[in-house]
Formats: sequence, structure tokens, C-alpha cells
Amino acid sequence: MALVNIKIEGVRHQVEEGLTILEAARKCGYEIPSLCDFNHGECNRGSCRVCLVEVKGARGLVASCVYPVNDGMEITISSPAATAARRMSVELLLSDHNQFCQQCDKNGKCELLHVANVTGARADVFGGVHSEVHLDKVAPSLVRDTSKCILCGRCIERCKNAHGLGILGYEGRGFETFVSPAGDRSFTDSPCIQCGQCVNVCPTGALMEHSEIDKVDKALAEGKVVIAQAAPAVRAAIGEEFGYKIGTPTTGKMIAAMRRLGFSRVYDVNFGADLTIMEEATELIGRLKNDGVLPMITSCSPGWVNYAEYNYSDLLDHLSSCKSPHQMQGAIIKSYWAKEHDVAPEDVFVVSVMPCTAKKFEKEREQLKVNGIPDVDAVITTRELARMIKRGGIIYNMLPDEEWDRDIMGQYTGAAVIFGVTGGVMEAALRTAYYKLSGKEAEPIEFTEVRGHDGGLREAEVDIEGTKVWVAIASGMKAAKVLLDEIREGKSKYQFIEIMGCPGGCINGGGQPYVREFFLPDEDDDILDTYKEKRAQALYSEDEKQTIRQSHNNPQILDLYEKFLGEPNGHKAHELLHTTYEGRVGFNDIEE
Repeated sequence: MALVNIKIEGVRHQVEEGLTILEAARKCGYEIPSLCDFNHGECNRGSCRVCLVEVKGARGLVASCVYPVNDGMEITISSPAATAARRMSVELLLSDHNQFCQQCDKNGKCELLHVANVTGARADVFGGVHSEVHLDKVAPSLVRDTSKCILCGRCIERCKNAHGLGILGYEGRGFETFVSPAGDRSFTDSPCIQCGQCVNVCPTGALMEHSEIDKVDKALAEGKVVIAQAAPAVRAAIGEEFGYKIGTPTTGKMIAAMRRLGFSRVYDVNFGADLTIMEEATELIGRLKNDGVLPMITSCSPGWVNYAEYNYSDLLDHLSSCKSPHQMQGAIIKSYWAKEHDVAPEDVFVVSVMPCTAKKFEKEREQLKVNGIPDVDAVITTRELARMIKRGGIIYNMLPDEEWDRDIMGQYTGAAVIFGVTGGVMEAALRTAYYKLSGKEAEPIEFTEVRGHDGGLREAEVDIEGTKVWVAIASGMKAAKVLLDEIREGKSKYQFIEIMGCPGGCINGGGQPYVREFFLPDEDDDILDTYKEKRAQALYSEDEKQTIRQSHNNPQILDLYEKFLGEPNGHKAHELLHTTYEGRVGFNDIEE
């Protein structure tokens, strides 16, 4: 990459050609206030005017987020004109913004409030009429409140870049412009996959997860047997909410915190992940041996399942019929666990702690009820659990490290841990499929060819004692579409495909802690590029530490089948652990 010479505040620097002024300034040690999202590569195209600077020879101030550097450029950030202009830009945004900050779940992580503090913006400089508020609280997963929206467009671009979708867009014109699904529909009336990636990039509280903390509070107050179960990706990220560096697993403290919040039992969803592998690997082998529908596609990600039902209803037979791990575990808790503890299923309240907002939608599916009783009653995100811990006055860093409850269920293997990473479900399934097909364990245990994050799309040929199995892994629907179109056209060479709704997998789910460099002052300079890898490594490290690393060797899982379920994919297992899918309408099918 060619270098160019520039001056910032009169100091000479050499930077890469092609950078914007904002990017170059950051590399040279300057922090220009901005509302651009370098975390995921989406930018607001200079519309907010918060990052204005002076460039010698330019006509007026320029937006540094879109203005490229060139050789000999002289940039001034701290001139009176630039600082005053940036302050006014923020004040104009505040003039049409809901300023009930204490009532906002984004308080403490709000980028607008951050730049207001940096620029010295005042909230009451401009008065007048406020634009009409559009509030959507109907969808189980997401809430949209345009009173907090600054029209930056980051959510619009994120939906396009991650999924190739255009669920959100600008509606209206001029002062009446707002962001919404087409026709100001609710998320629930649009083909939104409920993944929450738009929430992850929203700089304010205009887009948030639909909180279910009140449901948990109510169940605890009513004296129900409230059982918590946490997904593997949660432990890899929740510490970030309490000052730990990204990639630091704080499993023991998370367990201790949940016990102090009043949960009767605290289980690891990894047990459900091992159960899922037993069912899914058996299903795959059955399809391979009996000329079943191939390729078989994993069904653990509810965002992906939503996408398939909206856009590829003709391919639903390719999806594994397995429920996702937390739904499987919820079904076992309300059947086998409840029976063994002499508790009526309706008196058990299962709370899943998830990195994913789409899980909130998933638990509402009619197909995920047994005899009218839902497998899971409430889903809270990693962020929501952190809010509950802080609200409870618990000093997270001072908690002891405690262990999961493991009565009847809760023991898990290394294979289950890696479910939270793209390629992890595939690798876990291959470890068990290899054994079931060959009668011996894979050596080495790891299938590293299915690991990685590059491009969101990977493939590998796996040799299982002479049986060649072509597999593919996709994360984000933009990558998945390539594989799905091949299947639709009859050109797919694969037997097994893993699809994750969120780029990078669950570690980058829509309910995970926000990654913004100014809220993480102690992180490495490259954290915006490496945070997914750091979270992933936390899970791979735990896998390596486990004594048992294949799901089919989990003694509690084997005991569950012997005493209750029978055999994998058997009648009882299908009744409790499997599901069905149905096509749903998208924008083009909705009558005006």
C-alpha cells in the first residue's frame, strides 16, 4: 500500500493512501468525535456532520469520515471554527432527540451522549417542534423507537451487509423522515429475521432488544421454580460488561451472580448442545445411509431458520428437524427433570440467557411447545443479564468462582462449548458422526478445517474411514444465500451445511455486549478487528481443557437416553427434541 505525507495539527505523519481523514487521524493518535461505526464497517456517509475538520485549501469544513487523505494535506482538528461546528452538529441532533436518558437501556453505552460530552454540546440550545414518534414494541425480539433515532443509517447498512436484506430503510421526506421496515410496518409484520445485528450498530437506544427482565421478576415473585440456563457464548463475553478484557471467560462468576439473583438452578446449555449433537449426528447418518434429503442443514440458529422460512420455503426439508440446544434442554427440564423432582411442568419457569435476540422470537413458536407448555418461558440477552446483576448491587469482580448445577443434567463436553463459534456446530457433529460411522474416535479430535471467520463462507472435504463427506459453513445470510441458491439450482456438492445467522456465530450475536473503542479504553488498538476471534478463542480454550470432548461420551447424556429418551431419533426423542417448519410471507406477499 502506497503511503502519503500529511500534517495533522502541524505535525507530519505518513499514512496509507486511500484512508479517510477520520481513519488516518485515529492511526496517528487523534480522536475526532464521530458517529460512524468502524466496528462493522458501516458509516453514515457524513450525514451527521459530527466529525467536521478544517483542511487547508478546502472550501469550508469537511466531514472527515468521507473525505480521503492525499499527499501534502494539512488538517486542523482543534480550530475554533471546527470545534464550534462539531458542537452545533450534536446540538442539532439533540434538539429532536428523546432526552430521558435515565430511562434508556442504552444509558452508559450511548454514542450520542458520548460525543455530546466530548464536544460540549448543550441539550436546550434549539427548541421547536419534534418529529412524530414511531414506536414498535410488537415484535418479540426487537423494539424500535424513532424518538431516539438520529437517522445515521447504520442499521440499514448492517442489514444489507450482513444478510443481503433491506428490512430497514428511510420512510418519509425532510423533517418527517424516519427509519422503519417498509410502510412503517412492525418488525413482526416484515420478513425480519430478528437477529439484532441492527441493535449492535445503533449508536443510541432507537433499536433495542425487547427486554424480558420483567417476566423473570414476576416469576421469581410468584414463587415459581425459576431455572436459568446459559449459552456457551455468554461466558465468553459477559465479563466485558464488568471491565474484563474481551476474550476473558468469567464462567464461575457468572454462575455465582445468577445464583444470587434467585434462580433455583443454574445449568449450562452445553448439556443441551451435547443432546443436539446426538440427535443431529444420528439424523445426518440416517440421511446418508437411507438416501434422505441432502445436504442436511443445521437448525440451531433461529435467525437462520426465520430467513429460510421467509426466503427458501421450498428448501425446508433440508433443515435438520432438531430443536436448538436451549429449547431441547428446556423440554427436558419440563419433562424428565420436573418428574424426577416431583414438580408440575407448569410450575417450572425456564429462563434462557442467550447471546441472541432471535431466541426471544424462537421461544414463541407454537412448534416449540409440548402439550401446550412452552419449552422456554423467557429469554434474556447477555446484556440483560448484566443489567440484572448491576441492578442487584452485585459486585461482579468480587464474586467467587462457582460451578454449574449438575443434578441429572448439566455435565458437558468440549464439543458442546464450541457451539457458540461459526463452524463449532459442524465440528461437534463431525466428532460424533465420525465415531458413529467408523466405530472409533477421530484422531486428532479437532476438525480445524471448518474453523475460521474469513468471508463468512468455508468448505471442506472430510474423510471418515474412506467415506468422503463434503461440508460447508456460512455465517450471515449474505454468505448463506450462495449455498442455498446452489441447492435450489441442483448444483450443491455438499452433504452437510452449518448456517449461523450472525457473522462469526453466536459470539457476535445481537444480544452480546457492544464493542466500541471509546467504551473499552484498556483494549488493544486492533480490537475492532479481532474481538470475534478473541471471544472464539475463549471457547476453543475451554474445549481443550475438557476431559471429555465428544458429545457421545457424555455420561449424563447416555444416562438420559437409557432412563428416559430411549435411542437418538427415537419416538420419545422426536416428541420432545424435534420440530417442524413452515413457510412465511415476506414484503412481496403482504397485501397493502
